Amino acid sequence: MSLQSFAETADPSRGPARLAALRERMASDGLDAVLIPRADRFGGEYVAPCDERLAWLTGFTGSAGSCAVTAAEAALFVDGRYRLQARAQVAPDFAPVDWPATRPADWLLARLPEGGVVGFDPWLHPVEEVEGLRTRLAARSIRLLAVPNPVDALWQDRPAPPSAPFFPFPEAIAGEASGSKRDRLAAALREAGEKAAILTQPDSVAWLLNIRGGDVPRNPVPHAFAILHDDGTCDLFAAPPKADPVREALGPAVRHHPEDAFTPALGALAGPVRLDPRATPFAVLSALEGAGVAVARGTDPCLLPKARKNPAEIAATAEAHHRDGAAMARFLHWLDREAPGGGLTEIAVVRALEGFRRDTGALRDISFETIAGAGAHGAIVHYRVTEATDAPVRPGELLLVDSGGQYLDGTTDITRTVAVGEPPAGAPEAFTRVLQGLVAISRARFPRGVAGQHLDALARYPLWLAGQDYDHGTGHGVGLYLSVHEGPQRLSRLSDVPLEPGMILSNEPGHYREGAWGIRLENLVVVEEASPLPGGDEGRDWLGFRTLTWAPFDRRLIRPALLSGPERDWVDAYHRAVLERIAPLVPEEVRAWLGAACAPL
Repeated sequence: MSLQSFAETADPSRGPARLAALRERMASDGLDAVLIPRADRFGGEYVAPCDERLAWLTGFTGSAGSCAVTAAEAALFVDGRYRLQARAQVAPDFAPVDWPATRPADWLLARLPEGGVVGFDPWLHPVEEVEGLRTRLAARSIRLLAVPNPVDALWQDRPAPPSAPFFPFPEAIAGEASGSKRDRLAAALREAGEKAAILTQPDSVAWLLNIRGGDVPRNPVPHAFAILHDDGTCDLFAAPPKADPVREALGPAVRHHPEDAFTPALGALAGPVRLDPRATPFAVLSALEGAGVAVARGTDPCLLPKARKNPAEIAATAEAHHRDGAAMARFLHWLDREAPGGGLTEIAVVRALEGFRRDTGALRDISFETIAGAGAHGAIVHYRVTEATDAPVRPGELLLVDSGGQYLDGTTDITRTVAVGEPPAGAPEAFTRVLQGLVAISRARFPRGVAGQHLDALARYPLWLAGQDYDHGTGHGVGLYLSVHEGPQRLSRLSDVPLEPGMILSNEPGHYREGAWGIRLENLVVVEEASPLPGGDEGRDWLGFRTLTWAPFDRRLIRPALLSGPERDWVDAYHRAVLERIAPLVPEEVRAWLGAACAPL
C-alpha cells in the first residue's frame, strides 16, 4: 500500500463518521462496547492492508494498540512508544489512554453497567487475553460476546486479502532441512504426550517449513496455519494458488489444504493438542473445546528453536550486515554532504537511504517503514513520514534515522542520530549518555540463565544518573529474513526469557525531548558463549554479545570527557572494526569520509 493510499485509509478526519456508524451497529447488535485491536487472525505484529481495522477507524497507524468503544466514549490504548503519535494522529473523538497504566478491562469496568455486553472478534484476540478480560469483567457480571468483526461490515472499500505466492527458503541459509526440524519438534511432542501442535503465527510456519511469503508488507511471511503432528508430518492450510510453488519442496509429509479447512480440521484431531495461549486466537480454542478435543497449553514449539540461530544462519546474517553497512556508509556520507545546505526533507532522506540499499542488488525489501524524524519528529518514537507531515531537515537540529533491509540472508535494523550543523543545546550530552548505554549492553558478560529484564537497566543507568529515561524496551529479537521484531527474547524489564546462544537482539537505548529532538542508537547483537575470566567462578557458564551492525556514530555528538576509559576504548575499537570491514566495500570518496568518521576519539 502506498503512502497516499494508506493515508486515505487511515484518515483521522473520517474517524468521527466511522465511529458513529460503528455505534449504530453496536446498538442494533445489543452491544454496550466493542474491542478493535490492531491485529489479524495470525497474531503477527505487522498486518496486511485488509487487516488495518484500527487505522481505518481511528487514524492511528502505529504497530501496536487497541480501541474500546462504548456509546459515549472511545479509548485508544497505546504504550510509551506511541503516545505522541496517537495524540497527533487521531480525532478528538478518540481519547489516547496510556497502556499498561490503564488496561482495557479497567477502563470498561468504570464505564459499563452491571451485566453489560462487550463484543469482540474471537480471531483477533489470543486465548490468554480473552480469559484475562473475562475474569476481570466478571466482577460486575459484564459479559464478553464473540461476534463477527463489526468493522468489516462497515469498511466498504476494504482491500482484498493478500495473494503473494510462497517460495522455498534456501536450506544452505536455514542450516537445517524442514524434515529435520519437524522430526526434532515431533520428538518433543511425543515426550510431552501430545499428539499435535497448532501453529498460527506466520513466522513459526515459515521457519518450520523453510518457506517464505509476501502477505505482510516488509515481512516475508506466509499467511498460513499449520498443524504439526507427533509423527513429523504436517498439515498446511493456505489458499492453494499461494502454496502451490512450495508443494514439491515440502514433499508428501506436508499435506496441503485450503485455509477454510482449518477450523473443521481442528475438530477432527485426537488430543491432547498443544496450543500457545499467548498467541493462538480464541476462536481456535473454541473450535477444539467445542469438538471435545483435549487441549494442552504450552509454548509454540517453534518459538525457541527459531530464536536460537544456528551457525549457518549467523554466518549468513553477518554477511547481510556487511552489505547493509556499506549501504549505510554511502548514505551517511551523502547525508553529511547534502544536509547542511538545508535542501533536504524527511521523504528525500527516506528515498535516498532506500536507494542505497537497492543499489546492493540484494535487497528484497526494507524491513519496516523507514523512520526519518527531523527535529521534533525525532521525539515520536515510531514516527512515519507522509506527504502531509514531510518536514525539512534544518541545520541546528538532530535527524533520527531508524531503518533496515530484508535480504535473503538476513534482516537488518539500525538507528543512527546525526547532527545537522551545530547541534542543539543539551543534545551532545544526552547523545553521549545514550551511547554509554549501548556500550554497556555491548560489553555485558552474564551467566547463563540471565534474561532481558536483568540487563535492561545497564542501558538506562547513564541516563538515570541525569534524571532521564525512555519509554520503550532496550531491545527486541530479530528474525532471519523474517520479522524484524521476533520473540520471545527481548531486552526489557518485562522479559523473563533467559538469553541463549544464537539469539539476535537489537540494542537501542534512546532519549527524547518532546517538541525538540529524539536520540536513539541501535546495533544488532548476537548472544554467544564467553570464555571465563581469570579468577572467576569455576563451573559457571558465561554469555556475552557480539555486534553484527557496522556503521559509525556521529562523533560531533560525542562528549569524550563523559566517557570512561573502557567506554572510549570500546567506541574506538568499534570504529576501527567498521573501517576494516566496510571501507573495502565502498567507493573511494566514501572510504575517505569513513576514515574521518571512524577516527579515534
